[in-house]
Amino acid sequence: MKKILTLVLAVLMILSLGACGMKGGSGTDNEPKNLDEAVTMYKDLMAQENEILSKNKKLWETVFIAADKGMTLQEDFKNYGDFLQDTIDSIKDKFSDDELKTLKSEAKKIQDIEKKLTKLEEMYPEVAEKAKEDSMKESGDGSMCVPADSVSANTKKFPSFTAKDLDGNKVDSNKLFAGNTVTVMNFWFTTCKPCVGELKDLEALNKKLAKKGGQVVGVNSFTLDGDKKAISEAKDILSKKGISYKNIWFKSDSDAGKFTSELYSYPTTFVIDKSGNIVGDPIVGAITSSDQMNALNKLIDKAMK
Repeated sequence: MKKILTLVLAVLMILSLGACGMKGGSGTDNEPKNLDEAVTMYKDLMAQENEILSKNKKLWETVFIAADKGMTLQEDFKNYGDFLQDTIDSIKDKFSDDELKTLKSEAKKIQDIEKKLTKLEEMYPEVAEKAKEDSMKESGDGSMCVPADSVSANTKKFPSFTAKDLDGNKVDSNKLFAGNTVTVMNFWFTTCKPCVGELKDLEALNKKLAKKGGQVVGVNSFTLDGDKKAISEAKDILSKKGISYKNIWFKSDSDAGKFTSELYSYPTTFVIDKSGNIVGDPIVGAITSSDQMNALNKLIDKAMK
């Protein structure tokens, strides 16, 4: 099951990097004259990067699967191309000379694109958020970055579970949900850029909910079955980001584990009421935009009522 999940996540990364969290903009070397031009450049670069990753999907699937087996995305994603080059080098024996040449060449292009993106962000700190908001509006639905039907949204009751947090403490779903006015459950994985990018927003939300008797709970899909290495990597990122809210893992063959394996879009966030019912549709994509956060808050208010 874990191999299947990893393959799904690998395909997801290829399909979603441009839409959910991958930096983007224009390929031109000319400096923008204003924020609007910077946003256009940013979105153009996003499209270029996504096209590169989509061109040789099978090869990139192998790269992303290797990332699950130990390569941790570097802090703050200073250059995603560097991360890809390191991952490729770690599994170079899996590719022919021509395949390796292709991957390293494309990773180099991504490195160059990321440098341009960083420059745009330094010139206009708000450019990434503005480009993301524009892309959501252009998609026709500001509430998600990927198709809604890629999420198993038919379940109305969140599966009961006996889990453990990342420190080994037992967590019972019935006590968890009943003890909170609302539970916001966020599904993420360690090498997902938009997932890690929203952690601080979720931390702020958790502090806000704590005053109302609510709680944010994270589920890192790589940590299913208590994978020690995955847990260590997840804890490292959570620590560096200053995250204090609870993160848990399930057995992959449990109902909650199967529920997790059916999620094809990350990050995905569910709002759950005191009775363990899923309230409304899940929030698909990072909550870093105002539209996403507003949609999430509406579900939270509904659950608490």
